[in-house]
Amino acid sequence: MEHFLSQWAMAAHTTLGFFWMALWAFILGYAVSSLIQIFVTEEKMQQTMGDASARSISLGAFFGFMSSSCSFSALATTKSLFQKGASFVASIAFLLASTNLVVELGIIISIFLGWQFVVGEYVGGILLILCSWALIRIIRPHKLVEKARKQLKQPREMEDEDTALSAKLQSRTHWAKVGQQYAMEWKMVWKDVTVGFTIAGIVAAFVPDSFFEALFIHSGKSTQDYSFWELLQHIVVGPVAAFMTFIGSMGNIPLAALLFGKGVSFAGVMAFIFSDLVVFPVLRINAKYYGWKMSFFILFLLFTSLIAATLVLHYGFDWAGMLPDPTAAKSLTEKSHFQIDYTFFLNLSFLVVSGILIYLGFVKGKEVMHHKEMAPKSRVLENTLKWLALGCYLWLAGGMVVYLLR
Repeated sequence: MEHFLSQWAMAAHTTLGFFWMALWAFILGYAVSSLIQIFVTEEKMQQTMGDASARSISLGAFFGFMSSSCSFSALATTKSLFQKGASFVASIAFLLASTNLVVELGIIISIFLGWQFVVGEYVGGILLILCSWALIRIIRPHKLVEKARKQLKQPREMEDEDTALSAKLQSRTHWAKVGQQYAMEWKMVWKDVTVGFTIAGIVAAFVPDSFFEALFIHSGKSTQDYSFWELLQHIVVGPVAAFMTFIGSMGNIPLAALLFGKGVSFAGVMAFIFSDLVVFPVLRINAKYYGWKMSFFILFLLFTSLIAATLVLHYGFDWAGMLPDPTAAKSLTEKSHFQIDYTFFLNLSFLVVSGILIYLGFVKGKEVMHHKEMAPKSRVLENTLKWLALGCYLWLAGGMVVYLLR
């Protein structure tokens, strides 16, 4: 019993420490994302993404880079762009970029995993887009694309598309929308982040290395010297592990760091991070939008691209001598998270920023109504996540009581 209480206390402390490390990065990322989503309109984006040219695909990736990292938000925006006339390949480029190339994800990865994984995230995101582009050119699913486009309803008219950016920047209404969008960003991810960070703490405290060595073949090596088949197994199992957590990429990053610290290959960890678009909730949402045939085609397209991109990424890093050292991630659970350092002052500063945005959105702009379309979520899954998140708060509260009384 004493051993369990000690591990419980360690799990809770580790979870809160992880979140404290990342708090300023979450606020910065979602603030930037909210600004972009309010001041850069979908109408402007889709006007430049109407064909399958390299320019349209590049612009799709660029707009995705400026968008939200929430998978459900990305799915809804991708559908809207495709519905309004953006080409299928440019829409896929937007979808992949908005879940893999966004600023906030890179910041969180840099905190937990280091610069090699940040480079891997952005280079890998570009590789995913290129692989998808190549597969679409080879397969040429024209009939499937047209059928999916016909299935979509006509889009609603967007408001204030012709308003100049300078006028928007001076508008109290638009700044109120920024504050409300910022709150929506947190509302979209609070359950995922809570469950993800709690799972990371539990894994760090309770799960032995032998479990990961069984799940990922020959994990636990002190080097990244894996055979091709070992890497392929890690890449395939990575999305399976991500599916089992039922959380998005932002909440999965601390767990990805722990996987790497437990000896999972660089390729396996990157596949785990990239896999937020190849899980069942996304498959179901795409089927609701485009039909099951197109949904399964998108799943095949993204999963095949994930395997190819991750293998190229791993061997490219190996050739360049850039594969990261697994021992660096192991120190995450051993470091003192709560101290007066740069993280402390960054968190205080960005909490002030968060307060200002909430004030602008819900006090100064309380009469403004801001709506953003979201992908239809499973009520069962959302309720499950909500109750899991509430259970996590009880777990953390109990664990911290034990930690303080030890």
